Amino acid sequence: MIYVTRKEHFNAAHRLYNPAWSDEKNREVFGPCANLNFHGHNFEIIVTVKGKPDPETGFVIDLKVLGDIIKQEIVEKVDHKNLNIDVDFMQGKMASCEIFVMEIWKILAPAIAQAAPNAQLHYIKLIETPKNWVEYYGE
Repeated sequence: MIYVTRKEHFNAAHRLYNPAWSDEKNREVFGPCANLNFHGHNFEIIVTVKGKPDPETGFVIDLKVLGDIIKQEIVEKVDHKNLNIDVDFMQGKMASCEIFVMEIWKILAPAIAQAAPNAQLHYIKLIETPKNWVEYYGE
């Protein structure tokens, strides 16, 4: 099994806030991330695809194609956007990185499978800050 990886980046704002809770409880649980006026991050997304190389090309997936999929399906929809307000696939969901990466998976997995029949999405790492990131394997 071969694993190939592509990294992209984007900027986005979000707010961690549970509407079922009081403002006080939201501040207690989420701290400054519950800021009424949102806050932003310079995100990096690392996408790993696994599979067996195509005998004609030697590729599991063409990395330019993978980059195009990530850009078209994710980056163009979230870059310089507010995840809570502007991003259709995040509507009505908590804008935590954990939920965000799971929603990204739902979009990328079928797009990758369609683009490269020998490949499947293996792993996404979503880096929110140099100290904070989430990793998801679709489980």
